[in-house]
Amino acid sequence: MVSIEHLCVEFGAKPLLHDLCFVVNPHDRIALVGKNGAGKSTLLKIMAGLQMPTSGKVSRPADLKVGYLPQVMQVSDSRSVEEETALAYDGRAVEPWQMRAEIDKTLTGLGFHRDDLTRPTSEFSGGWRMRIELAKILLQTPDLLLLDEPTNHLDIGSIQWLETFIQTSAKAVMVVSHDRAFINNITNRTIEITCGRINDYRVKYDQYVTLRDERREQQLRAYENQQKEIADIKDFIERFRYKPTKSNQVQSRMKQLEKIVPIEIDEVDNTMLRLKFPPCQRSGDFPVICDDVSKSYGDHLIFKNVNMSIRRGEKVAFMGNNGEGKSTLVKCIMGQIPFDGTLKIAQNVQIGYFAQNQAQLLDGNITVFDTIDRVATGDMRTRVRDLLGAFMFGGEAIDKYVKVLSGGERSRLAMIQLLLQPVNLLILDEPTNHLDMQSKDVLKNAIREFDGTAIIVSHDRDFLKGLVDRTYVFKDQQVREPIEKSQPVMSGAATTVRPKGSDEETQKGQKTPADTPNDSKQSWQAAKAEAKAKARQEKMLKACEDKVTQLEQQIAEIEQTLTTKNDMQLVEQYTKLQAELDAAMKEWEQLMG
Repeated sequence: MVSIEHLCVEFGAKPLLHDLCFVVNPHDRIALVGKNGAGKSTLLKIMAGLQMPTSGKVSRPADLKVGYLPQVMQVSDSRSVEEETALAYDGRAVEPWQMRAEIDKTLTGLGFHRDDLTRPTSEFSGGWRMRIELAKILLQTPDLLLLDEPTNHLDIGSIQWLETFIQTSAKAVMVVSHDRAFINNITNRTIEITCGRINDYRVKYDQYVTLRDERREQQLRAYENQQKEIADIKDFIERFRYKPTKSNQVQSRMKQLEKIVPIEIDEVDNTMLRLKFPPCQRSGDFPVICDDVSKSYGDHLIFKNVNMSIRRGEKVAFMGNNGEGKSTLVKCIMGQIPFDGTLKIAQNVQIGYFAQNQAQLLDGNITVFDTIDRVATGDMRTRVRDLLGAFMFGGEAIDKYVKVLSGGERSRLAMIQLLLQPVNLLILDEPTNHLDMQSKDVLKNAIREFDGTAIIVSHDRDFLKGLVDRTYVFKDQQVREPIEKSQPVMSGAATTVRPKGSDEETQKGQKTPADTPNDSKQSWQAAKAEAKAKARQEKMLKACEDKVTQLEQQIAEIEQTLTTKNDMQLVEQYTKLQAELDAAMKEWEQLMG
């Protein structure tokens, strides 16, 4: 479908991309990976026809439709959300009802509410306007979809919707993303850019990582053997350079040396860098306690009656869609905004806070290196360059002044600065937005080994996996801790209250009503009624969950049909099922409460 032949890109003395050759086939799902600055975004621009290579050829059919989402783009502010999205249909003959149904399905999937569709785009943040541009691209049904960090501005619900769309509706896809779970779920091929060249693996990202490590081990062995061979040849030349009887052999060895092509080893990341927080005094047993905390802006309720107690040493995640109040509760904890209810911060708590706008607080008149050198202590003073390299500041980048850095670069620098501060409570609001996979591994390992408490606001599932002890979900003005079925309560999690007579209490030696004949009949009946009520609620909850699953399956089937068939009755059925699903979800949340 698209053929790349001997493509080269040069921006200076050293080529960025050299002699790339590969083919994108229909229905390929490709993850384009490589360290920051390797040329991933440049390659996407060339494939989109927005940039010319220094040499080489990009061959594509004349009628090939390409949809390209860059990391940053200019967006229009002169229309409503629906009107702007409808531009995707310019020049296409589509029934109005079908267009409205497709626009509604795509925008709601990307997180918009139906009453948002008539609002001007100027009322939305840059991240939400990027979602509109993504919706327009998806609705154009391109033959090749090129996505550069599409999840940067999406919440967990929208990411999962996009995964489903790509799996079921997209044609060929090439994506650059630092969201490991996202690319594992949508891709079946991995193209790695390293040392200006590509390695093509016909596997998902996780399998690629294994194969890449094996490849690098082979490279290292070959490199070591070649270095030994070079050393032996040089030694022979030096020993016999001035002996006339050996002149022919010396000349032969010199020619042999000139013909050796150095073995290149794939670029190394710094994931093995171990970053340890400086020592800090011990905080109270419960650094954060919320008691019926509520927050409103005028008549607009953000959340109500939040109750949580976070133990010292726990790692807690705040998850939920954008606008549900995650960052708002963080600001309440930080004392930045007023709220209703009681919020207690324990004694000796020293907070390290990474906000989404943290980069604005950096001193722009010093260099990247000096910014970190001034806060590094102990062993880290000798490893500042390694630390900066682990967060994508390599080579000449460390000598840049902070004022010339991009927003993403400043965010990474602010993160490094925070990691070197002596704190016992970390509050991180979307800490991985501008980090590549290697940098996220360094951060994740540092938090895992941090003996203090951490609150992490994130939609990055892979980052949170194996890191947090508990998760609070923000949805519909409520903050709840989901109950994990058929799993033991995790270490450090809130105590689960069980009715008297449970197996656990019996094992601990506490008496059940059957063991205590002298207990009053009223107490026994109360315990029996409580157990009966709990069983009834669990039955209702199971029925509700089954209904939600069934509705979701029906909706998915209709969505799949609507991608290939125009049917007004199906659209009406789709809308009806969506309403039933909303009602079922509310019923489930009430039962959970």
